Amino acid sequence: MSLYRDEGVVLRTQKLGEADRIVTILARRTGKVRAVAKGVRRTTSRFGARLEPFTHVDLQLHTGRTLDVVTQAETIRPYGEALASDYPRYTAGTAMLETADRLVHGEKEPALRHFLLLVGGLRTLAEGLHEPRLVLDAYFLRSLAVAGYAPALDACAKCRAPAIRAFAIVSGGVVCGACRPAGAAVPAIETIGLMTALLRGDWATADASEQRHRGECSGLVAAYLQWHLEHGIRSLRHVEREPV
Repeated sequence: MSLYRDEGVVLRTQKLGEADRIVTILARRTGKVRAVAKGVRRTTSRFGARLEPFTHVDLQLHTGRTLDVVTQAETIRPYGEALASDYPRYTAGTAMLETADRLVHGEKEPALRHFLLLVGGLRTLAEGLHEPRLVLDAYFLRSLAVAGYAPALDACAKCRAPAIRAFAIVSGGVVCGACRPAGAAVPAIETIGLMTALLRGDWATADASEQRHRGECSGLVAAYLQWHLEHGIRSLRHVEREPV
């Protein structure tokens, strides 16, 4: 069995037997990895606390037949410690972990940009410089862009006309009057501007946005994300929304 080393973020864990856990990790070089951490549920475990969700960890693993095995783990940064005492930030972080797990489909397929986005998102949440839901929506939009699903925001998603009249999830973003399908949402132009700012990392514009536009943006982004994933993000039900 070959040994390898990588760094990653723990996305989730599940119990295995009486003392072990299966740990799902998004790693810098390896991509998504599912590995067994033996004995981590025992109080005498050397690295049990280092393999909890939100932890950015340096790992040594050896390749197994079905699941790899964690042999060493050293904490790089325990983002969970900064988020656990703040419910809005914790729930936003949980939604990030779930989204990363859903968007990165295959195991051991390089996903460096997804890894960097997740680490950057968790760091931004932990620093507390921006409203948690803004950080989460920015993460959603950028992750969708990396996956090839970025919404059209500057011109009609169907014909590229500059006149924007609505936002249609099934069409891929903003649409003009001629291409607008029945039931398309008609958000405020400021809401589309906020989505653009979050996608581009323009935090000055995002932080200056009004609460009603933030609420409308969050609803559109969540719906757009879940439509592309074809499944709901369960942790989103716990994310606190700003009043509109």
